[in-house]
Amino acid sequence: MPGTLSLWLFGYLLTFVDGEYAGRVYAAYGAVYICSSIIWMWIIENNPPDKFDILGILVCFLGSGIILFAPRS
Repeated sequence: MPGTLSLWLFGYLLTFVDGEYAGRVYAAYGAVYICSSIIWMWIIENNPPDKFDILGILVCFLGSGIILFAPRS
């Protein structure tokens, strides 16, 4: 239920973002979603992340940072 509500809230709030940037905001959300999934696995399922999980999270945040902050003409 909390996941459903947070997805609904995110979708609603995304309607307030300028259309030119909505896709980039959604890309950043993807990285946050992946990180949240690993945190859920760790805390709720008692399965700690390994080095590849951590590396994957870092790659996701690096990628979304490039998408969000790359200089554009």
